[in-house]
Amino acid sequence: MSSLSRRQALAAALAGAGAVPAMAAPQFGQGLEGQRRADLGKGWFRNPVVPGDHADPTVLKDGSDYYLTFSSFQSYPGAVIWHSTDLVNWTPLTAALQQPIGTVWAMDLVKHEGRYFLYIPVLQPQRMAIYVIHADQIRGPWSAPIDLQIDGCIDPGHAVGEDGRRYLFVNGGRRVRLSSDGLRTDGPVQANAWTPWQYPADWVVEMYAPEGPKLFRRGAWYYLVSAVGGTAGPATSHMVTVARSRSIDGPWEHCPHNPIVRTRSADEPWWSRGHASVVEGPGGDWWMLYHGYENGFRTLGRQTLLEPIEWTADGWFRAKGGTLDKPLPKPRGGKAGPAGATLSDDFSRSRLGLQWSFHAPGADEAARLKHGEGGLAMRAKGKALADCSPLCCIVGDRSYEVEVELEVEGEAHGGLALFYDERGHAGLGFSRSEMLTYGYGQEQGWMREKRAAGPVRIKLRNRENVLTWWTSTAGQDWKQYGWQMEVSGLHHNVFGGFLALRVALFSAGQGEVRFRRFIYRGLPA
Repeated sequence: MSSLSRRQALAAALAGAGAVPAMAAPQFGQGLEGQRRADLGKGWFRNPVVPGDHADPTVLKDGSDYYLTFSSFQSYPGAVIWHSTDLVNWTPLTAALQQPIGTVWAMDLVKHEGRYFLYIPVLQPQRMAIYVIHADQIRGPWSAPIDLQIDGCIDPGHAVGEDGRRYLFVNGGRRVRLSSDGLRTDGPVQANAWTPWQYPADWVVEMYAPEGPKLFRRGAWYYLVSAVGGTAGPATSHMVTVARSRSIDGPWEHCPHNPIVRTRSADEPWWSRGHASVVEGPGGDWWMLYHGYENGFRTLGRQTLLEPIEWTADGWFRAKGGTLDKPLPKPRGGKAGPAGATLSDDFSRSRLGLQWSFHAPGADEAARLKHGEGGLAMRAKGKALADCSPLCCIVGDRSYEVEVELEVEGEAHGGLALFYDERGHAGLGFSRSEMLTYGYGQEQGWMREKRAAGPVRIKLRNRENVLTWWTSTAGQDWKQYGWQMEVSGLHHNVFGGFLALRVALFSAGQGEVRFRRFIYRGLPA
């Protein structure tokens, strides 16, 4: 049965059972620029709530507003903060981290005594470190990064003890006390501050990897939500576990129902579900936000999922969403707002939109860009797509089309690509005299074609991980390129790095490439 037929059957079954109105069936390929939208109308939603590579979500409830950010890895500007008023419809506000400090993952966004803090674990060439930035307004300006000198730790989770002292809980059951302003440590890293839950030895997982502690207080209890099992590898890796204590100092007791979320079969729609943050909804109900890989689409990265929870009489909570294969009722009391982000760009603004970020940039990467004159000029860097720090855009559709016009100056070459990392990418580029083909992570020199200099338009269609290319010059009709590429293997389980396959504009060699009229269209699945 085709994916469309499966969705039609699901809609009919749900409508017949009275579970959800027929019109609320999942409608992929609709919404802003055709992107997937979680809000189905009539009070229902379908995961993901933030499609595409938005891993390790950390959520902050601030009055009637919710703020969310994700791992941004080697992309800068990074730590993009998203906003919602109903936990379903999310839109980006600002990029909090402008200065490259390394590979960023699994942050914690908090508000304490009127100030916002973002605690940022960073992988650098010689160390793992934790930084902090702060702001008086969520939109910024955010401070420069401050190195907390916490080496060898990741995944900070901020908490305030019953005595008002501040702490960061980190991976492996450790924690460190913070100064009252949250900008320095106040003592060494403490081992065995909490004991991660241990799954049965015969479970099929990637590794133990106790990580992602997120803490909150409800009533007399502190709750510590964490992940074990590894975040990729087998589909049944990763999970959500819970412990609780009456004191920030412990002792911590494990939930008798752990894990409260886990992918139990590769037949499920979402794999490696884990790394949860728990938050109270606008109407007083409670929810978890966590990430997962979509079955058959690891290339999209880990996407953000929303699941309802309910509190039980014994003071624990349990997940209510099952495998997330069906639409769910929206959180109570929320007000729907804008969703998604505009990806198309005419480059008429004097700065980059929030959809764009450089992969593995240097400290002065933005100096390569020149705005105006009807486009975006990108000074060339490196020798090829692999080493030129392309300008990337995260996408969340299974199928989509992208178009861009470019013009090359000097000895540069540039074009349009799908980029995972330096080893995994595919693309089409042009110099002033040739067309170049990138596949299998390198330029295929034997496929070079002589092409006259001048503006050229490139169109890429990604139909469920099969790429087709077209080109057009001098206003002529589109001409299909003869080589189609299959890219379903360009993901973390092959290359590592926890990234996703992103749309990219690139400029390599000597000279510059000017880009105009970037158009993105999501396609129905």
